[in-house]
Amino acid sequence: MATLKFTNGYWLTRKEYDVNSPAEAFEAEKDGKTLNVYAPYKRINTRGDELNLGMSTIKLTSPVENVIGVKLTHFDQDTKGPSYELNDLDPDVNIDVTDKKASLTSGDLTVSLPLRQQFDMEFTANGKVITASRNKAQGEILNHDTNVHYMREQLSVGVEDKIYGLGERFGNFIKNGQEVKITNQDGGTASEQSYKNIPFYLTDAGYGVFVDEPQTVDFEVTSENVDRVQFSSEGESLQYYVIYGPTPQEILHRYTELTGNMQLPPAWSFGLWLTTSFTTDYSEATVLKFIDGMKDHNIPLDVFHFDCFWQKGFEWSNMEWDRDEFPDPEGLIKKIHDRGIKVCVWINPYIAQKGKMFEEGKKNGYFIKRENGNIWQWDLWQAGNAFVDFTNPDAVKWYKSKLKALLDMGVDCFKTDFGERIPVDDAVFFDGSDPKREHNYYTLQYNKAVFDTIEENKGKGEAVVFARSATVGSQKYPVHWGGDALSNFKNMADTLHGGLSFLSSGFAFWSHDIGGFEDGPDTPTPDLYKRWTQFGLLSSHSRYHGSNVYRVPWNFDDEAVENTRKFVNLKLSLMPYLYTQAAHDTAYGNPLMRPMWFNFTSDRTAHTLDNQYMFGTQLLVAPVFNPEGHVNFYLPAGKWTSIINDDETYDVTDGKWISKDYGELDLPVLARDNTILLRNPKAVHADYDFTKDLDINLYDMHEGVTSVAVVNQKGQDAGKVTVDRSGNQLKVTTSGLTGSATIYVHENGQVTKAALDGSNATITL
Repeated sequence: MATLKFTNGYWLTRKEYDVNSPAEAFEAEKDGKTLNVYAPYKRINTRGDELNLGMSTIKLTSPVENVIGVKLTHFDQDTKGPSYELNDLDPDVNIDVTDKKASLTSGDLTVSLPLRQQFDMEFTANGKVITASRNKAQGEILNHDTNVHYMREQLSVGVEDKIYGLGERFGNFIKNGQEVKITNQDGGTASEQSYKNIPFYLTDAGYGVFVDEPQTVDFEVTSENVDRVQFSSEGESLQYYVIYGPTPQEILHRYTELTGNMQLPPAWSFGLWLTTSFTTDYSEATVLKFIDGMKDHNIPLDVFHFDCFWQKGFEWSNMEWDRDEFPDPEGLIKKIHDRGIKVCVWINPYIAQKGKMFEEGKKNGYFIKRENGNIWQWDLWQAGNAFVDFTNPDAVKWYKSKLKALLDMGVDCFKTDFGERIPVDDAVFFDGSDPKREHNYYTLQYNKAVFDTIEENKGKGEAVVFARSATVGSQKYPVHWGGDALSNFKNMADTLHGGLSFLSSGFAFWSHDIGGFEDGPDTPTPDLYKRWTQFGLLSSHSRYHGSNVYRVPWNFDDEAVENTRKFVNLKLSLMPYLYTQAAHDTAYGNPLMRPMWFNFTSDRTAHTLDNQYMFGTQLLVAPVFNPEGHVNFYLPAGKWTSIINDDETYDVTDGKWISKDYGELDLPVLARDNTILLRNPKAVHADYDFTKDLDINLYDMHEGVTSVAVVNQKGQDAGKVTVDRSGNQLKVTTSGLTGSATIYVHENGQVTKAALDGSNATITL
């Protein structure tokens, strides 16, 4: 999937292109809080130079403090929708125009251009240049063979700067040197294609860049020009935003302020999800056998998912149960609910010709059409597939009514599969939207319709989807999972790389198919299944799913059962910590799982790590990616203690690599020093009172006062634990906690146990 390249080496332009670049900022003018700069394509020395000459208008704005928007326009033409819905918080700006220079400042970020000199546009923060659009970086480009027009920008990159993000990408986590085409594709997890393409990159140089174009955007990340990040798109204008942090947390905070705030999913969604798998045989008897089997093996389960064949083949997605296999779906859902388990069913926005919904949609004009007025159909996936047109308000109401009928039956949520292969050629949308802009944007409309339907029927805070595709703004409709992974150790690691890339792109929650999805020749072996189980249950959301092999642990071996039980219980016990972190992270626009460098920005080694991650701010996880159980993991400076084995401790002065073998029931899950980790080891579901009957684990507490909050089941702060250390004495104070609480002090490999006296305790080590 080649990206756009316009040059032949550094000096030459490819023969099919004509490229014009601003030669100077000729004039600048202030218009309220906007700075307009006019940049002709050659230097103006005489009046005659102003004739027969094109120019770019550069419009500079600030919708959020420390965010500067840049719109490059050649011809000022109206653009058909859709466009990303962005927030304008209208911050104060300072615009300064003199004879020699024009600048706009928002917070600590300034963009400046010299006037009537060689073109140069610099972005500075606190007196330091963070990036720049240098001479000949911008381009107004015509392919004279096809008569297609493009706009291009190139932003400079520093010697040590690393680029991350651009959505869920399964190759190298660091994007330097890569070519990335931002167009949603159903390409699996072992290709350069991606289900979730986000035209936003994050740097470790204190800033990020968001390209506000829903159509295909081509990124050359220090590739076509190795000194710059290039991005280009078809059209006569190009809009982008430079977002200053300087920390990654602050960059993502401002990005989500601009593109939409994250949502916190319900607590129950953090528990284990079990599915039927895809092409396996399943019926009511099979489903209950699996659910009861989990109980018989003492493995807590929170959600059961029915994949595609809850409907009849050739009729997806007609939203009707296959009554041959499920004669009483309402009764079955009640049986599942009576076992304390939620129900999820698979859907997609493609309507097969054989299904009853097709005739309704055809009659009422609810599908994307071709230019000749026929419905846009093909046989890929299901025979005669049509696509719901979410630009038609009546089609949205119709689709939502089908979902509501399932919710009324007792269904709790939906797996919103697909949404990537949306037609562009010969496609007509109800509202006249440009198909090239709709292709990526479609997933937002689709998942919004589903999420809103659940929220309207279940209440605010109870909506969750399990989505595969995403675009800018999809962070408002969690959760997303990683798509069709291969069942082997290498693709398990690739899956993590994709997740960390996605979570660096403005998303908070992410899951993946435990064991891998594609069985084929790579049916998961017991050792892969166990290692992926550990990784999956140490992700924000956890789901067993596969293609043609059931994923229940007793189908693998007895140790797989023990492993699943152990790590489900570990995750459930951590929910007071995890849900508190999740609630606080989403409020600020940050992910629950995050790359190591987010929390260790001053450690340059941490900036390169992609086979381990932080789970919240306090826990380090290093999954095992081989059958030998060998792990190489890196520890930044500090004290680290395993939360699985108290005798595994590390005191690291300057950062250190650890090379160690782990048994199949173990892996590195380490708490950093000065951690107050709240747990409930008796939890049997993910949704419980997080303030009650807690174990308060204290790991190598620092001198002075440290405190943590704990939230309730709605994500609101409800309790607090404070530790005041003076030498060998720790004073523990709590508020808002109920029931009994036990304190465990983990210090230098030793564990001291104590009890609260009311809401206080004093411990001498």
